[in-house]
Amino acid sequence: MNNTSNTTNLNVRVDSTLKKESDMLFKDLGLNMSTAINMFLTQCVKTSSIPFNISEPKPSRQLKRALKEAERIAKHPERYKKYDNIDDLFKDLDSDD
Repeated sequence: MNNTSNTTNLNVRVDSTLKKESDMLFKDLGLNMSTAINMFLTQCVKTSSIPFNISEPKPSRQLKRALKEAERIAKHPERYKKYDNIDDLFKDLDSDD
């Protein structure tokens, strides 16, 4: 693995902030980027998989509430006020009623 005569370069595009944060983390762990990437690739090959769970992020409570509200509005649109244009909406929002 550490045989430098049998190495190759790998060029990867990555967000600059992610790179900086990763560099700091790896330094704290006593690693450099090259070693960390080699460790990741080695684990991928050894396990024939990605060595961590990949899943979609869970929606926040606020998003779940907003989705439920959108479902209620879609099921019963007659219960909710409608506007033909944005100006009417803002007039209603600005009114003291």
